Amino acid sequence: MFDLSDLFQWERFITPSIIKIFYWLAVAVSVLFGLSGVGSGLSAMVMNPFVGLILVIMSLLGVVIGVIFARIVAEFILIVFRISEHLGAIRQRGDM
Repeated sequence: MFDLSDLFQWERFITPSIIKIFYWLAVAVSVLFGLSGVGSGLSAMVMNPFVGLILVIMSLLGVVIGVIFARIVAEFILIVFRISEHLGAIRQRGDM
């Protein structure tokens, strides 16, 4: 992970260390919204079964899309930091 002293120094990025936490938080939020949508869909089935079924299916699809989107965003952030590290290594190699 990272030390508390890393928060006050700019020699090392802390985002690559904590991006997994944000990814899992995004997954948890997506699942909670999906469960809420499934509950709404099940309660809507009492009034209109077709609309309730559509709500349940759309909620489950929303969970899958939310998890995939969170993963794509997390990987994009990590790729940007990895590009920065590689460019720093190239710069150091060129200075020699």
